[in-house]
Amino acid sequence: QVQLVESGGGLVQAGGSLRLSCAASGRTFSNYIMGWFRQAPGKEREFATAISWSFGTTYYADSVKGRFTISKDNAKNTFYLQMNRLKPEDTAVYYCAARYGKAWSRRSNEYNYWGQGTQVTVSS
Repeated sequence: QVQLVESGGGLVQAGGSLRLSCAASGRTFSNYIMGWFRQAPGKEREFATAISWSFGTTYYADSVKGRFTISKDNAKNTFYLQMNRLKPEDTAVYYCAARYGKAWSRRSNEYNYWGQGTQVTVSS
């Protein structure tokens, strides 16, 4: 059974940083794309970033490019989202997700597995 468990959310002031973690278990993820999405109140879930587990190739939404960094630790089966220069508009529930295959996608309905979400709140 695939499990994705996020941790690391919280409250931070604008301009600050947070690092989210997503611990993945239940199978080998070498053929997966691992992603981070976020959902603000009253808005649709949106793509933030993704990484190829095998190749380490990364993809970013324009809204987070240059501020957020996705990375992975194969030994720990964990991937991360380092968020710097946070803005109030980054406030959302952040979800990690896994998509089977080598092609990345920004569409949430193309991801097979999801974590439970972790709240990130950025105060102005």
